[in-house]
Parts: sequence; C-alpha cells; structure tokens
Amino acid sequence: MHSELVNDERLTAIGLFAEAYEGLAARFAAQLAEHHLAPIEFEVLMRLARSPDGQLRMTDLSAQTTLTTSGVTRVIDRLNRDGLVCRRACPTDRRSWYAVITADGRKRLDAVLPGHLALIEEWFIGRLDGDQLTAMIDALRTVRDAVRPDATAGSALPSGE
Repeated sequence: MHSELVNDERLTAIGLFAEAYEGLAARFAAQLAEHHLAPIEFEVLMRLARSPDGQLRMTDLSAQTTLTTSGVTRVIDRLNRDGLVCRRACPTDRRSWYAVITADGRKRLDAVLPGHLALIEEWFIGRLDGDQLTAMIDALRTVRDAVRPDATAGSALPSGE
C-alpha cells in the first residue's frame, strides 16, 4: 500500500504546482529586485493599483495577501518611507486606515510591469495554448476561492485579481 500512495497523482499535481510556482517566483523576485522591490511589496502595490481609488483598508490587504495585520503594517511602513504609498484615515471608522498608492507608486509599477509581463509571457502564459490557459485560470480561481474565500476583500474586481 505504501508504494501506491507515494505514486498518487494528487501528490504529483501538488508537487508540480509547487515546483512551477517556486520557479516563477524566483524569476520574478530577481526582476523585481532590479527595481528595488521585494515580491510582497510588488504584490501590495499591484493590489492597491487595481483597487477602486487605488486604496484598500489595511485589514483587506491582510486578507488578500499572506501577511498578518502587523506584517501589512511593516510593508506599508517601508512603502510609505519610499513614497510609494500613503495612509489615509477611514472617514466612517476611526479604527480603520487605508493604504493608498501614490503617483510615485504608480510610476514604479509603470517601470516594473513591462519586464514583469515579459517574464510572465516567456515562462508562463506563452507556454500554454488558449484552452489550457482558460482551464488553468478557472481551476486556480476555484481552488483559491475555496482556500482563501476572503482573498478579494475590498476589491471591486470580480475576478479577484
């Protein structure tokens, strides 16, 4: 029975997923470092840029990322120090704060995105045909929605991107 379990296709699927993700993440991290951004800083800037009015509540950023609320605070502190985001008090809840992408934050994304998209095309999207890509996006969204149902908190984008 042991030998049957180690060859289970479920293990193959999750192993391939992890290997692909780790390989892509390494390529992305190197490209982002050229622009003085850590991957999580890039993720936060992207989420803010793609949100209504370029802002999200700090708690929503935590829900959408792998960061704790204190982790979000540390990342926002760094991005704020670099002038890429600012904080704005929530007008309806004194306990809540928004992280807001600044014009400099948008400029940094404008500098990063062409190379980032080229890497995505070269190592991910460009290796799949249209049907494979559509099926993968649908499958990943299904899994994401199950394991991270709050991943789109505060976002107006229906796709959760």
